[in-house]
Amino acid sequence: MDKASSSSLPDRTGRSIVLVGLMGAGKSTVGRRLAAAMKRDFVDVDDEIERAANRTIAEIFDEFGEAHFRDGERRVVQRIMNGPPSVVATGGGAFVDERTRALILERGVAVWLDADIDTLVERTGRRDTRPLLKGGNPHAILSDLKERRSDAYSQAHLHIVTDNGPHERTVALIVEALEAW
Repeated sequence: MDKASSSSLPDRTGRSIVLVGLMGAGKSTVGRRLAAAMKRDFVDVDDEIERAANRTIAEIFDEFGEAHFRDGERRVVQRIMNGPPSVVATGGGAFVDERTRALILERGVAVWLDADIDTLVERTGRRDTRPLLKGGNPHAILSDLKERRSDAYSQAHLHIVTDNGPHERTVALIVEALEAW
């Protein structure tokens, strides 16, 4: 990827690039690399939520439930979308929420990072901090989530299929898609 084309992207899009998709799709890891390539700040919505709540995502889910979490998530996304253009990694369920999705589609460029279930299971198995995977079969849970959430994710402006290849390859695919957008 040549620097001339990647450095012109922030001015061309003028919007935040918002990565959406299931847990394990690479939103945070790819997002950091994409932000560096685009010379933009990187914002991880989950990190921002944890900082604002002074609790982990798992603690918020356990203490207050998913509905409360999604409400706080929407407020954090709105604050980020009102800020300067950046690269944003959302939580897996953020884009499923109709109001959050509408906000992202209106003010950002939504990029769906999509991966096969086996890849997602392998990646999410590296940490045990995923509240939706606690106490269940990760393959079955992720398959169910993918089936239920794909209609929402398919509304993203761009769709990038990832695999277990290098993250730089996914970054290059996103940059190419943004340049063509």
